[in-house]
Amino acid sequence: MLKDLVYSCRSYRRFDEAVRISEDDLKELVDLARMTASTANSQALKFRLVNTPQETALVYPALGWAGALPDWDGPEEGERPAAYIIVAEDCTLGKNKLTDAGITAQTIMLGAVEKGYGGCMLANVQRSKLAQALNMDSERYTIRLVLALGRPKEEVKVVPVGESGDVKYYRDEAQVHYVPKRSLEDILL
Repeated sequence: MLKDLVYSCRSYRRFDEAVRISEDDLKELVDLARMTASTANSQALKFRLVNTPQETALVYPALGWAGALPDWDGPEEGERPAAYIIVAEDCTLGKNKLTDAGITAQTIMLGAVEKGYGGCMLANVQRSKLAQALNMDSERYTIRLVLALGRPKEEVKVVPVGESGDVKYYRDEAQVHYVPKRSLEDILL
């Protein structure tokens, strides 16, 4: 059921790196994204699949993790993503397709949850460094998002926003990750 997928789809930042994701699984996720809406039906997004340990090691240094956790530099070895999907815009087909990138990214994440994986959408990316590392034509392709994927190795809990109104996510001493969410009543106009 869609509601169950949405409620289970959290941003995970720690994974069981030993659980690999096949290229076929990644292709199935991109195929879901391929069927989503596209501004002016431009279909300008392209996807670079990364799932080998050699290539995932090239992607990781170009990423910034969890801005709300300034004392955390990202997952340690063994807890890093098993795969990435690089969402890039083909500038020969269209530009400024940020809505398309969001729609496809969420679709991929929901598909990942259905397959027993989790992930995190990363926009804090050193784009030039990543394009160079993966031999991507940075004149033609603009990297919009990096989707980090793997078998989650952390617990993420949704909690109500407190009286202070602070929506910043946090972790407790057991490394449980908490995500404050506003209530339905608070977001309806």
